[in-house]
Amino acid sequence: MQDTDPWLVRWLPLLRECAGDRPVLELGCAAGRDTATLVEAGLDVVAIELSSDALAQARQRVPVGAEFHCGDFREAWPLAEGATVGAVLASLSPHYFAWDETLALVRRIHRVLQPGGVLLCRLNSVNDLHHGARGPLDSARDEDFFYTVDGIPKRFFDRAAVERLFADGWQLQHLEEVRVLRYDEPKVAWEAVLRPTPSSAAGS
Repeated sequence: MQDTDPWLVRWLPLLRECAGDRPVLELGCAAGRDTATLVEAGLDVVAIELSSDALAQARQRVPVGAEFHCGDFREAWPLAEGATVGAVLASLSPHYFAWDETLALVRRIHRVLQPGGVLLCRLNSVNDLHHGARGPLDSARDEDFFYTVDGIPKRFFDRAAVERLFADGWQLQHLEEVRVLRYDEPKVAWEAVLRPTPSSAAGS
């Protein structure tokens, strides 16, 4: 069966380079689609997922090469105290929270990344109209782009919001609005590659 969302393939060389002999920390692995791609590429993975049902599917899909943990990735991560990683993956997962929680998550990622590390993430776009977005012009009514969609809080980003989220302590190396075809309706998301830079505020 053809993979309808092979987005991760082009970033595997970068992830290998940055991870080195350390695992990739995956925040929100869902049913393990991206986890499987990482493991097949020879990378070790420490993955966190809130849904126990999704995690059971991930464990079945990736029986070896990944360490799975059930929990909220806003809480403590399953890493040794003071440990760092070379790469963090957060695909379609860090956009369910209030702004201060999202910003706190980004700061934690900054702290756990070693110098030269990389964050690879995808975030809901304000143009993701099939999946709850209301379009960029809705900023006049709700500049935060934070809505309840089918009972679930979801945040959507325009380019300025992505840049604002990573304004302190990050070098934005790549930012692209992409179409994701893995769902019944096309999804529009931001795909971003970021490197940590020294910043006292980001590391606090």
